[in-house]
Amino acid sequence: MMRQLAPGQITRVLIGGPHLPQPQVLAEVDDVLLEAPNWTGDGRLLLNGDGALFALVLGDEGGQGGGGEQRAGAPVRIPFEGLPAINNDHVLHPDGTRVLMTAEDGQIYSGRIDTRQLEAGQLGGGPVRCLTSGPGGHYLHGISPNGRTIAYVDLGPEGSAHLMLQDLEAGEVRELPVGEGHLDGPGFTPDGAAIVLNTEAFTEEPGHAQLARIDLATSPGPGTPLGPETSPALGASPGQERLRRLCHSESVDWFPHVSPDGRWASYLAYPPGTVGHPADLPVEVRVVSTDDWETPVVRYPVFGGQGTLNVPSWAPDSQRFAFVAYPFENTTRASDE
Repeated sequence: MMRQLAPGQITRVLIGGPHLPQPQVLAEVDDVLLEAPNWTGDGRLLLNGDGALFALVLGDEGGQGGGGEQRAGAPVRIPFEGLPAINNDHVLHPDGTRVLMTAEDGQIYSGRIDTRQLEAGQLGGGPVRCLTSGPGGHYLHGISPNGRTIAYVDLGPEGSAHLMLQDLEAGEVRELPVGEGHLDGPGFTPDGAAIVLNTEAFTEEPGHAQLARIDLATSPGPGTPLGPETSPALGASPGQERLRRLCHSESVDWFPHVSPDGRWASYLAYPPGTVGHPADLPVEVRVVSTDDWETPVVRYPVFGGQGTLNVPSWAPDSQRFAFVAYPFENTTRASDE
């Protein structure tokens, strides 16, 4: 069942960044619960709501790094042919022409998109292609910088979570061992050399997710050039991956996302003792330097959780990212929640 706004609740889309002490309000919507923004290369946001994908066109105001306020228009629903209802796990392909979406049937779909058509009112997603198969839920969170490999969480029938990598060209799939405990939110670093995620592998306390990094093997296939655009080698042995804890936190930390320039990261922090990533409670959106994950440079307290920051949402300039809060109408701004 799709999430819905409660009476008196609104969707508030916000912009944060390493140099923004307070978040900027981009849009407020009271008729659809929007989740999980992606920021396109041409200045749009893609969010899911009511089982569909929506686009927000950003206004012209607002300088790089928070020079001014910026507002968005009303959300525009993007129609796709043959796409089941989707959830909040979706990512943009690096070439900017496709969006990959997890549907409620547990499979991942790819659809073409041209956000430049928004102003003309001609936006159509067209037909979709299913990228995965088999039972279980495939929850997409990351795509490599060259667009060849996706990272997703596969939930088995017993509820166990497995980190999977899939080569989109060859169709090859393998599991990336990450130890015991639940995991979620695997996303690639901008150089494609590692994956960051949240995992319970470091603790015996139920639900105490912490942020971690897996350095990937970089043995390329025949004819594949070396360099930052090289995909992870799907034939690597389990010993070639290393799981490294990024910070030691009392909070329950989810969904790390590294900025395109590799300097910053955003993530969602739940109160200690939280199990899973529930909706509708006080949380913090945090920004850290990737040189020091222990010390947030910015903290944004918001009322949210599920849907706030599930997927990569950094702008191409690496100075801004989008996230969502779900306050009630008597709450004025994110900093007051």
